[in-house]
Amino acid sequence: MSDDEIEEIRQQKRAQLESEIRGDGTGNVGEASESPSEPVYVNGVSELNDTVSKYDVVLVDFYADWCGPCKMLEPTVEQLAANTDAAIVKVDVDKNQELAAQYQVRGVPTLLLFADGEPAEQIVGVRGYDDLEGLIDAHLA
Repeated sequence: MSDDEIEEIRQQKRAQLESEIRGDGTGNVGEASESPSEPVYVNGVSELNDTVSKYDVVLVDFYADWCGPCKMLEPTVEQLAANTDAAIVKVDVDKNQELAAQYQVRGVPTLLLFADGEPAEQIVGVRGYDDLEGLIDAHLA
């Protein structure tokens, strides 16, 4: 497959997802569990549990607004949301201290990967796009 064909498929998928989000029915989305093309912000345990149960692979970014490394990681997280089949979730640790404590988040940024509803990997600190994409792909297979 050429890069142009891959990009065309990505654009079609993005249009389908946007249509599903708008609810206008113009997309041909077959599964309800298609991953969103932008990070999803969640507040609280129930929202995170709902999101993790809805998607096969979920990468959770525990971050803080005051955290410099978190800001460095943000473009990578947004790119992963747009280009992978994993759902990307953002959790503000200042607003969700209980949730951060539940998953033993001791520093930010902390990335927690869920596969099939269960925590599978935890990474503390900034990582590059290729590393995170490889981690996601390993759990999508």
